[in-house]
Amino acid sequence: MPYLFPTIRKIPLMTNSSQPDAAIVASTEEPGGQMTFFEHLVELRKRIINSLASIVIGSAIGWVIAPHFVNVMVKPMVKALANAHLNPQLVYSHPAGYVTLLITCSIYIGIVIASPWVLFQIWQFVAPALYRHERSAITGFLFSTVFLFLGGIAFGYFVSLPYVLRFLISFQGPVVPLINIDEYFDLILLVLLGLGLVFELPVLIFFLTLFRIVTPQFLIKNFRYALLVITILAAVLTPSPDALTMLVFMSVLVALYFVGVAVSWVVVRNRDRREAAAEAR
Repeated sequence: MPYLFPTIRKIPLMTNSSQPDAAIVASTEEPGGQMTFFEHLVELRKRIINSLASIVIGSAIGWVIAPHFVNVMVKPMVKALANAHLNPQLVYSHPAGYVTLLITCSIYIGIVIASPWVLFQIWQFVAPALYRHERSAITGFLFSTVFLFLGGIAFGYFVSLPYVLRFLISFQGPVVPLINIDEYFDLILLVLLGLGLVFELPVLIFFLTLFRIVTPQFLIKNFRYALLVITILAAVLTPSPDALTMLVFMSVLVALYFVGVAVSWVVVRNRDRREAAAEAR
């Protein structure tokens, strides 16, 4: 890595006898600064402390926001209960249950609020070790990761969660549901985080292409297998028997897959250009 060791290359021998044989010289491609091992540890400690401090501050802000956040999160469940003509209330079974929930939500909110600053701290630690084209790629990766993850959570809350809750509430039998708010939050956390990770499919394809595991041609050729996996995921994410809803989910996942194919094509094209330029020199 250029952060520790500047890249070296060997200059070809000159045919002119008046010229001295070439020596090994440092590359001119933007060498990084040099740091000792202990300087690395000091820098890492600084970035960790800054990140933890931002999470603590974000959690303090989250404590103020948490009651409103809980009200927003329970709306899909309340609506599903009301539509099923049931008591639209959630309960907690422990005296400290609601306070514990507020603390948990505060920490989650604090992590979300602090995430841009935490990513910046990671970037500040890693960036000096990268060349210019690597910095551009990582910058785009960070922004796209956050954007896709938030997009997956929004899709889960506004589209997926109402169908999931309506389907689960439909199984009543001789008993009526008494929804514990802690268990409900565990469920929606699983659904929303799961969809957030599913929406990271283009980022996964980016890394697989970067490490030469897949290519755009491979992804297109094996699309039928990907479509089978997408169909299974859509069936899991939409337990409702409504075929139209399942098709909507499949359309979103297929669109993400082809976004990943486009990302893979860009990665391969840029890599081929760099390799061709290196061979021409």
